[in-house]
Amino acid sequence: MLFGTSEPPIAQMSARRVRWSWYMYDWANSAFPTTVLTVLLGPYLTHVALRAADASGRLSVLGLEIAADAYYPFLVSVSVVLQLLILPLAGAIADAWGWRKLLLLLFAYVGAAATVGLYWVEGDRYVLGGVLFVVANLCFGASIVMYNAFLPDIAAPHERDAVSSRGWAVGYAGGGTLLGLNLLFLSIAEHLGIATEHAVRLCLASAGVWWGIFTLIPAIGLPDVQQRWESSRGYQHVSSSSTGFWETLRHLRGPAVLFLAAYFFYNDGVQTVIALSGQFASRELGLPIQTITGTLLAVQFVALVGSLAFGMLAQRFGAKRVLLWSLGVWIAVLSYVALGLRSPEEFVVMAMLVGLVLGGTQALSRSLFSLYIPKQREAQYFSLYELSDRGSSWMGPLLFGMVLQWSGSYRLSVAVIAALFGIGGILLAMLRYPPRSGE
Repeated sequence: MLFGTSEPPIAQMSARRVRWSWYMYDWANSAFPTTVLTVLLGPYLTHVALRAADASGRLSVLGLEIAADAYYPFLVSVSVVLQLLILPLAGAIADAWGWRKLLLLLFAYVGAAATVGLYWVEGDRYVLGGVLFVVANLCFGASIVMYNAFLPDIAAPHERDAVSSRGWAVGYAGGGTLLGLNLLFLSIAEHLGIATEHAVRLCLASAGVWWGIFTLIPAIGLPDVQQRWESSRGYQHVSSSSTGFWETLRHLRGPAVLFLAAYFFYNDGVQTVIALSGQFASRELGLPIQTITGTLLAVQFVALVGSLAFGMLAQRFGAKRVLLWSLGVWIAVLSYVALGLRSPEEFVVMAMLVGLVLGGTQALSRSLFSLYIPKQREAQYFSLYELSDRGSSWMGPLLFGMVLQWSGSYRLSVAVIAALFGIGGILLAMLRYPPRSGE
C-alpha cells in the first residue's frame, strides 16, 4: 500500500512499482528538454531563421518583423501563451473525470510525434520548425501537469522531497544518456559521410523516438485512477471542468498564491537559462555545437547528483531554506555571466555550478508546492504550477528576446534574467513553512 491510503486502484499496486513507473516518465520526456530545448534546437533553428532572413537579418512572422536571433525566444513565449489556454482546462478535466493517465499519454505521444517531425526542418523551413516546436513544447508541458499530479498519491508529505528528487535524478540520467549518444554521433557523423546539419536533424528526431518508446513503461505501470472520482459531485459535465479551474483560482489560499508568485519569477529564470543557454554559448561566445553539447551533457550528470543531494539537505534543513540557498547560487552565476564571463573554460565552470543547483531547485519546488494542494484538485493546481515549469516559461524568454532585439547585447539580457531570481527569492522568503493544518 502507498503511505496508508486505501483508495483503489493505487492501493492495490506495489508502491515501488508505481514509483518507478512514475520516475520513468521523467526518463522518457527528459530527452525533449535536454537534446531539443536546451542544446540543439535553439542554435539550429536560429541558423535556419538566419538563412531565411532578409539582408537586415529580419524575418516576417504573421506580419511582424522579428530579428532572426530573437525568433526562437519568441517561439518559446508563444508556446506558453497557448498553455495558458489549454493546461488549466486539461487539468480540470483530468481531476473531474479521472483522465490523468489518458491525457498524459495523449500529450506525450503527440509531443513525441511533433519532435520526430523536426527531422524535416531544413533549408529555410523556419515556419515548419516553429510550428512543430510550439506543438511539442505545448504537449510536453501538458503531459508534465498530469505526471506531477500523481505525486500526492505516491508519496506521503514527509516523503515527497525524496521522491520528487529521485524523479528528477532519473530524468537527468535519461536525458543525459540520450544526449551522450547524440554527442558521440555528432562527433563521428562526418566520418560516416553524414553532413552536420543532417546529423543534428537526426538527433532532434531521436528525442521524439526516445520519448515515445520509454513512455510505454508508465503506460503499463501507472494506475488508471478513473474510479477515484466517479462519485465526486459537481464534475459531471464538460462545462463543470472548465469552470472548475476558475473555482480553483477563486479558492487559492494565501500560501499557495505566494508560492506560485515566487515560482513564477524564479522558475521563469530557470527555464530561460535552460532554453537559451545553447544560443548564448553559440552566438555570444562562438562555441561550436560539439563543445556546447559536451558541456551540457556534463551538466545533466552534475544535476543528477545535485538533485539527490538537495533532497537529503531538504530532509535536514527544510525544503524552503535549501531552495533559497539554490536561488542565491543562481543569482551569483548569472551576475558573473553578465559581467565577466569571457572564455570557454569559464563557461564550463559556470555551467557546472548551474547543474549543481538545477535539479534541486526543480525537485524541491515540486515537492514544496504539493504540500499546499487540497485533495481532488491535484491536476488543476499543477496546471497552474506547470505554466511556469521547465521549458514552459514565457516572461523570461520574452524579456530576453526584447532586450536582445533592442540592445543587441546578450549580456544585458542575462542580467535581466538574474533579476527574476531575486524577485522570486524575496517572495519565497515570505512563505509560511511548513504549512499549517488545512492549508
